[in-house]
Amino acid sequence: MTKEIAIIGIGTTGFRATTPDLSFRELTYEAAKKAYVDAGVEPKEIGAFVATSEDFCEGYSIADEYAPDQVGAALRPIYTVPGDFIQSMGSGVMMLRSGLYDLVAVQGLSKASNMITKTYLTDFALDPIYNRPLKEHSDYIAGMEMNRYFYETGTFREQCAQVVVKNKRNAMFNPLAGHGCDLTLDYVMESPMVSYPLSELDISPYSDGAVVIVMATAETALALSDTPIWVRGIGWTSDTPGLETRDWGKAVYAELAGDMAYKMAGIRSPRSEVDFAEVSDEFSYKELQHLEALRLCSPGEAGQLTMDGVTEISGDLPVNPSGGCLGVGCLLECTGGQKVLDVVLQLRGEAGQNQIPDVTTGLAMSWRGLPTTTGAVAILSN
Repeated sequence: MTKEIAIIGIGTTGFRATTPDLSFRELTYEAAKKAYVDAGVEPKEIGAFVATSEDFCEGYSIADEYAPDQVGAALRPIYTVPGDFIQSMGSGVMMLRSGLYDLVAVQGLSKASNMITKTYLTDFALDPIYNRPLKEHSDYIAGMEMNRYFYETGTFREQCAQVVVKNKRNAMFNPLAGHGCDLTLDYVMESPMVSYPLSELDISPYSDGAVVIVMATAETALALSDTPIWVRGIGWTSDTPGLETRDWGKAVYAELAGDMAYKMAGIRSPRSEVDFAEVSDEFSYKELQHLEALRLCSPGEAGQLTMDGVTEISGDLPVNPSGGCLGVGCLLECTGGQKVLDVVLQLRGEAGQNQIPDVTTGLAMSWRGLPTTTGAVAILSN
């Protein structure tokens, strides 16, 4: 990168299934306050702000109008991204590299518990002419994709069930996670079927929570922080939105976004240069599919690596040591924020019982969820 950018402050509320005691404004405020204290800055010192806001998810028209006050951006430059947190982070990187600002804050939140009929949202995102009239539940779409992925790669249900066991166990030792538990492989395998081969426990539960980060140019970062985490590469892309025109066997969006991030970071061999990864696992098979798309393993290899313990915290390629979406919770447009947050904590050596020793480079990857084919990847380093 011609102009280096670093994360110097992070703040979060933590993540839990429901937050009846807090409004989305209060969630944002708590995360923002912690991020600014962590970075050692005041809101008035920040040049610009990026809000991650999707009207449908938040239940308000022009929902981003409710963001400035909580992040300290009233009457200040604020830019809204109706996408995922890592996409917003990419916009913040571009703002800093433009030379217009030395400090930028990026915000994302989930108040999924406010949504009574979440499936209506995903159904509404389907193509209105060819796909929506079919009235297919999004979980059925996931089941069909999972089945095709199995067919093309030789992956099987036990390997996906092991992803569930691993991630929910990791979440037990993550104080920020809301859905940690100790399950057996047999228990996951016997979970009620939703859309074969997708079972109830293969699907991530939802969580509420907020994340705010403060990013800075290199000179400012080194002046303010003893532990800057450098943004080495970032990329995001969307594959085709139509069900009938996408590749059902692999995550093309993750492959393209990963290649963009690797190119910016100068990474030629992801498997040997990336120490650990936080990738989207909204469905259990997605962790395996994304690992293969990101070239962290060969096609069809991710399932066996999981069974062999390679992706455990103690393995050669730890994946989702935080617990991932399965253990932390699906956070809608803030999913990427959780991934970035936990990569930063690992690189700072602040991940507690889930800390991986001697890590220098981590990957955060998000997916906007069904029925989209939008993914984003960030490569971070200490």
